[in-house]
Amino acid sequence: MYEIKKQIYLEFSKTQKSALCNFLRALVKKSPELSVDDILNKFIEDEKYYLEINSSRFEFLSEVIDNENFLDDTKKYLKECRKYYDYKKSQEPIIQAQKEFEKKKRKFLQEVKMSKTEPTKKQLYYYERLCKKYSIEKKTLTSKLEARDEIDRILNEYSRNSENFN
Repeated sequence: MYEIKKQIYLEFSKTQKSALCNFLRALVKKSPELSVDDILNKFIEDEKYYLEINSSRFEFLSEVIDNENFLDDTKKYLKECRKYYDYKKSQEPIIQAQKEFEKKKRKFLQEVKMSKTEPTKKQLYYYERLCKKYSIEKKTLTSKLEARDEIDRILNEYSRNSENFN
């Protein structure tokens, strides 16, 4: 898409070209169900209407809107945008899988870090209170990970037991 930008709209200033390309790209993204020709026709119709009522954001198009070179350039750019968004859509499952993998990797690394650090005072206090409440023999906790897992085990075990009584 970026290569084609260098080849089109050579008569426009950098700002004009950028504004027009951004608008066209947004049109393609907004209308995935429309064909490139439909998007082009809709854009031309809308711009002619806005130029007639002197309310166009692309006033510089008034002289070139019916020019064959302008229409060809616009169609090329719209096709390139369509290819870009179709490719991006096809890559979505791969991107999602990559995100899931990164999420699992972060969780694993966090657990590795937790296994190497001592439990916090809050964890130790909470564990002691749970042991006292449920009359459990205390263990010596050596890491944050062990403390977290032990607290979770106690809570799950005794919450299941209390549900069975109800």
